Amino acid sequence: MKQHLHLLIIDPQNDFCDLPPAYRPLNPATGTAVAPALPVPGAHADMRRLAELIERGRHGIEAISVTLDSHHRYDIAHPTFWVGADGGPVAPFTQISAEDLRATRYLPRHPQARARAQAYLDALEAAGRYQLIVWPVHCEIGSWGHNVHDDVRAAYNRWEDAALGVVKKIAKGSNPWTEHYSAVMAEVPDDADPDTQLNRSLIDSLLRSDRVYIAGEAGSHCVKATTEHIVEQFEAHDPAALAKLVLITDCMSPVTGFEAQQQDFLARMRAKGVQMAQSGDVLQELLVNAGR
Repeated sequence: MKQHLHLLIIDPQNDFCDLPPAYRPLNPATGTAVAPALPVPGAHADMRRLAELIERGRHGIEAISVTLDSHHRYDIAHPTFWVGADGGPVAPFTQISAEDLRATRYLPRHPQARARAQAYLDALEAAGRYQLIVWPVHCEIGSWGHNVHDDVRAAYNRWEDAALGVVKKIAKGSNPWTEHYSAVMAEVPDDADPDTQLNRSLIDSLLRSDRVYIAGEAGSHCVKATTEHIVEQFEAHDPAALAKLVLITDCMSPVTGFEAQQQDFLARMRAKGVQMAQSGDVLQELLVNAGR
């Protein structure tokens, strides 16, 4: 009997890919080539491998879900939100702690945002997963950087044509008051915004699958956060279901400087029973599932 094999692709977007010049169109307003805002070294090669996996194994795939980091320019994790103590700009990749804000080393540009930002940073650090990082403005809704890597989109379009199916798109990150690395829920869910709270429909769809393959960018952040939340939900429902999860390790890479976080994540997931595989191994499973 054919198995229900589900491919979950995390944030395969231009802004996260170290794209070569041929993949970067000209900006008609400036006449210069657009550039990814937050390129992850190795991500372009990851996405090429992932596209080939979908292309060659598409008849064995029963479902594809794609998460899309989807931000506004003004966001608590973007430089547009913050100023330094001297009123100057805050550089990308600056880490801001709750104590930094309390001591006025950094401040929101909008004075009325201070109390809410303080409550957010306190809650974020209490959760124990991340400290706020000021990222470059990235994956802005409507921008080229928000778009899916061309090879991946072309491959899953052909899957849609062959399967007469729809790739499910899962947007995350449009609430400017909370970081949303994980497709399952924001780091600090907003009680007034259901989109930041537990994505029950995603978890249920994954639980119904016989196998869930996870790939995407970045392995140190959004793949990590999403998988950790999936594991938490699976453990609460049925710990044996963790064996369904497969991380495609040659289709993800870490943000520069966060290599250790990805390695630690993979080790912890392996200890919990999550499977690790290369894309070539996954392809063989897809071909078997397709009866080829």
